[in-house]
Amino acid sequence: MKKKTLSIRGMTCASCAMSIEKAISRLEGVHNINVNYATEKATIEFDPEKITVSQMDDAIKKFGYSIYQGGDTAVTSGLQELESIGNGSCKALPESVSEASCPPGIFINDKSAQEAKSDKKEKLAELQKMKEKVGFVLPIALMVFIFMMWEIASASNLKIPSFFIPHELYSIILFILSTVVLFWVGQPFLKGILNFIRYRAANMDTLVGIGTFSAYLYSAIIVLLPGVRDSLNLPEVNYFDITIVVIGFVYLGKYLESSSKIKTGEAIEKLINLQAKTALVERENREIEIPIEQVELNDTVIVKPGSKIPVDGVIIEGFSSIDESMVTGESIPVDKSIGSNVIGSTINKQGAFKFKATRIGSDTMLAQIIKMVEDAQGSKAPIQRLADKISGIFVPVVLGIALISFIIWVALGSRYMPLNQAFRFGLLSFVGVLVIACPCALGLATPTAIIVGVGKGAQYGILIKNAESLEKLHRVNTLVIDKTGTITKGQPSVTDFIINSGASLKSNNNIKNNDIEMEALKMLASLEKNSEHPLAIAIIEKALSRDAGFMEVSNFSNLEGMGVKGVLEGKDYYAGNPRLMQDLGIAYDEKLINKLTGQGKTPILFSDDKSILATVAVADTIKDNSRQVIEELHKLGIKVIMLSGDNRNTAEYIARQAGIDVVYAEILPQDKALKIKELQKKGFNVAMAGDGINDAPALVQADVGIAMGTGTDIAIESADITLLAGDIIKIPQAIKLSKKTMRTIRQNLFWASIYNLIGIPLAAGLFYPLWGILLNPVFAGLAMAFSSVSVVINSLRLRFARL
Repeated sequence: MKKKTLSIRGMTCASCAMSIEKAISRLEGVHNINVNYATEKATIEFDPEKITVSQMDDAIKKFGYSIYQGGDTAVTSGLQELESIGNGSCKALPESVSEASCPPGIFINDKSAQEAKSDKKEKLAELQKMKEKVGFVLPIALMVFIFMMWEIASASNLKIPSFFIPHELYSIILFILSTVVLFWVGQPFLKGILNFIRYRAANMDTLVGIGTFSAYLYSAIIVLLPGVRDSLNLPEVNYFDITIVVIGFVYLGKYLESSSKIKTGEAIEKLINLQAKTALVERENREIEIPIEQVELNDTVIVKPGSKIPVDGVIIEGFSSIDESMVTGESIPVDKSIGSNVIGSTINKQGAFKFKATRIGSDTMLAQIIKMVEDAQGSKAPIQRLADKISGIFVPVVLGIALISFIIWVALGSRYMPLNQAFRFGLLSFVGVLVIACPCALGLATPTAIIVGVGKGAQYGILIKNAESLEKLHRVNTLVIDKTGTITKGQPSVTDFIINSGASLKSNNNIKNNDIEMEALKMLASLEKNSEHPLAIAIIEKALSRDAGFMEVSNFSNLEGMGVKGVLEGKDYYAGNPRLMQDLGIAYDEKLINKLTGQGKTPILFSDDKSILATVAVADTIKDNSRQVIEELHKLGIKVIMLSGDNRNTAEYIARQAGIDVVYAEILPQDKALKIKELQKKGFNVAMAGDGINDAPALVQADVGIAMGTGTDIAIESADITLLAGDIIKIPQAIKLSKKTMRTIRQNLFWASIYNLIGIPLAAGLFYPLWGILLNPVFAGLAMAFSSVSVVINSLRLRFARL
């Protein structure tokens, strides 16, 4: 099974997307297809042994659509074509050439970038053609619109002078202008009529085409065939002006819509532009600069101050401070040294270093981010599927309403008014209904908001897997959160260092200010430096942070399950748990130990062979912003529940510090998913945030799974949303983004629907018998164009939202 995302040409509205989905889904070998009108792309899952992209293209060409494959079309077949692609890289291989066929060192890692650039270039070229047509038709349409208003006003008000051009001459001028406008600018609408006749496939172009062509044809008979006009007793009124103005305004709307849609995808373009173009590598004991496509796995890459890191890897020499804001959203540079991971396309701020390339091409983090954002922007939220279904049946229904309106006007209207007047009103209603009912705005309402919302999230280091996750997140009322690595830092640190009163510590070194605590820390850290226990690392880190230094230790030994022992300056010292002190017969403060354990801390007792010198408490401390995050979540109306495998004392102490509502402690990994299922049965919409392998089942079970980007790959793959850098402040940001996106979608659907709900009955003449109101097709065209543009502009507002 193969999954491919392809650009589609020729779509003009949501019903087009539905037509393409129906046509391709019927083909043998196609398992799933999702066509997105806003991105003009189709994501297709198919069996390449049963069907090819070319066959899919053939299936939709007859409806006026085509599949654009970017660079793929430049290569016809075989490896003999590789040289023609340029720079020795497999950038644009056809389906028949596999990645495995590429020579060593050549990767298809920038194919999506090349296709994106090619796709945008093609769209900009189309936009330029549209601009030329708009530049021609808009001044004419505006002038004709003004003259139309003049004629209407002069006919109804004696104080306004009559129109200055004789009616017969003006009719001929309008005939010439409308012919050019209809058959040149209005070509897409005429093709819509032909497709409807040939394949019974109707879309927005069909509606506008039938409406304007009907007005043009009727007017041509009136002006060019006066004998027919007189025999049918038709008035000399023509509607060439309606043809010109409607096509002018609708085409202007299409141009503005296309222009705005290009802007909605800027997040992807910005991500692609972040990629480095070249890399400095060591080859045969010399430094050479090569295109990034030619970097190989395990290459030694050299990075100098101020330059971009080309691919992902691990530092093997040197140290630096790196700006990772492009993937994490954090502006503070991160210190890196030997063994640290570096991310391709991040910026080296100061030191020079070398690193081993571990991920290249489509495996780099940036490539994965781009892929995730593209997939999410192309996916459909449940609310969009409903809008698409409505759009799919909307066109044939509207055609029926327009035809019925015309028939009723002619059949019933002629009983109450002259036939020619009834015919005229029927024609106006027919054209008006077809023009105003365009489902364009309805088709744009959801995808444009999703595209901008997902892109906005990526800028904040919030990666959203699909549109459905974004929609579900706004309904979440309960957040289940893992303790270790999510609420807490995920590594133990010293929280208390309590010197025993009367402790006597002596050292050959002179200690400034007789700092007994510093001396005790130095001795304890020296002893623990020989231990491999995780708690020992916390004490060593504490000593390093205070520049306490280390002493020489002899006769060191691990006392299994109890602690460590060693000789410092000829004297025995011990560090361990209360059990060790009991075995040594050394008294300790039990109340202090109980207090520390009650706070979820692990006590370490430091002694000589006679008495306790210091009591140290080590614990996994909460992140600096955990309490702030919980407060933000409470403001959003979200209940926070913490799941932890730790003992109850530890879990409850952390929960009190962070302000968490409910704690479930001593939970086994396999029981986390069951606990979420229990909450869901009680009616809660649950989001789960975690970072470990043991969190993966719970992340899948939750309505929305949120993985910390610093966690395991399994957790990230299991989640719906990934927070880069593991910063939990991004959890309320993600929820706010979801709420703002859904609010934008609802606003869009309102504006997209209100025009049709009011406009269709108005255009059909439903209000004419009551109040004498009938919508002129010209204003219907204006309303339709404005509805589409207003939806796109409203979605673009999300780009400036504060999270």
